[in-house]
Amino acid sequence: MNSDVQIAGDPLAIPHLLPPVSPHPRTVAEFAGLARTIAADRASWEHLVEYDATSRWYHRLRTGPGYEVWLLSWVPGQGSGLHDHGRSSGVLTVLDGELTEHTAGAGDAPGARRALGAGMQRVFAPGYVHEVVNDSLLPAVSLHVYFPGLTEMTMHTAQCRTDVLQSARA
Repeated sequence: MNSDVQIAGDPLAIPHLLPPVSPHPRTVAEFAGLARTIAADRASWEHLVEYDATSRWYHRLRTGPGYEVWLLSWVPGQGSGLHDHGRSSGVLTVLDGELTEHTAGAGDAPGARRALGAGMQRVFAPGYVHEVVNDSLLPAVSLHVYFPGLTEMTMHTAQCRTDVLQSARA
């Protein structure tokens, strides 16, 4: 191709031609990437993890404009109960061990059951109803990014949970 325009140097080196780089995530993909980046930096979170046999342990690891990051540990048998996250979307990333997610619909078949091993992620929208449980014999650790930051966690009835688990067995 012939052209009368010749470019001298690297046009990408001219700052005003580049879009500004956001210091914080803005899209679902960027929030999932943030979770993967934190997961890969074990030195930033591993020393914080505690295990509590009486209740799930959690620690707010980081906040940013409109989001927060939580670190949770799960000993065998611990679960979240069936819940949603109100108006927050989220990214759940398993850092160590294995967790099981039971869903109550909203895109999945009611009663769907999903094993989540280390490195696996689940992204969910506001109002997504699920239960997360450590069904394994070893402890697990997970990372949760919520955007906007978590302001509510609505627990769902035992009957709803029974219906979900019965659907899973059928």
